[in-house]
Amino acid sequence: MCLVLPAGHSYAPPVELEVRHLRALCAIADAGSVRKAALQLGMTQPSLTTQLRRIEGAVGGLLFTRGQTGSRPTPLGHSVLSRARPIIAEMSALMAAARDAAAGAGGARLRVGSLGGRVVTGWLRRLHARLPDTDVAIHIEVSAGTLLQLLATNQLDVAFVHETEGFPLLVPPGVGQRVLMTREPRFVALSVTHPAAAHPVVGIAELADDAWIVDPAADHEWSALQRAFTTAGIDPRLVHVRDTTTAADLVASGEAVRACQPTAEAGPGTVLRPLYGDPLTVELSLATRPGALTTQELDSLFHDLADAYRSLAYANPTYRSWLHRNGGMPPHA
Repeated sequence: MCLVLPAGHSYAPPVELEVRHLRALCAIADAGSVRKAALQLGMTQPSLTTQLRRIEGAVGGLLFTRGQTGSRPTPLGHSVLSRARPIIAEMSALMAAARDAAAGAGGARLRVGSLGGRVVTGWLRRLHARLPDTDVAIHIEVSAGTLLQLLATNQLDVAFVHETEGFPLLVPPGVGQRVLMTREPRFVALSVTHPAAAHPVVGIAELADDAWIVDPAADHEWSALQRAFTTAGIDPRLVHVRDTTTAADLVASGEAVRACQPTAEAGPGTVLRPLYGDPLTVELSLATRPGALTTQELDSLFHDLADAYRSLAYANPTYRSWLHRNGGMPPHA
């Protein structure tokens, strides 16, 4: 029997799937197009397209639909991706562990993760002072869920995370948490020219006519705001902004307001005010992966974090007043 190929096609035997192929599939799914994925992977678009066709030949079906809006996973693609991502995570964990073992002879290493915020700088300063011979690596994320996954896959040792009240984090099995603050309030950043800036405490309904800045990548930020808006009976406009400099400029100009950490520093032309009734709160905790640290080491790390946080909290007049009204910092912090 003779196999006749269509014009312009050549025969290529099916590939045996490797980790690099799985990474390519995930890159296409995350980027939304073969072209963007090829740029991220350092490949040409034709090379990645050819690789994708051979992968699809190996699995026996289309993994992505291609259109003017980009590439989207098919049902088969979703099934393959759901199995590919854990494999990639495990491979990353294996490589991280191997690098740690290889670097072990050069000294101790501590891998720290955190969400962004001013407390990170003070925490790192204390860690460096207490552990001068330890290589402290910092990884900043906007998502607490991502930090917890990095802990679970042995890519971090500890992480400072926030959990929005009413929206529990999915904590991987074995990952431990030590609570720093059970209910840290979210304040609102306003322009100094905003009418509500003259008030020591601001009702969320007073800001119904303002545009609110939301970071779409932050865990549950939009959901928590929406719940607070619904409770207050308002439906304000939203502005999706990920760049902190742009967000600060929009607030200072009076174009928008935004929720912020109470330890934040008011930028030029802005003020921070508590929200009446504290409709937006988060729990702060230090999370750690199983077996990463001894109890004594974890105690010391937690003490450094709590000391850094307390120093910032009481140096901020607005937050200091809030703490005095609400019983101060908890004893364990």
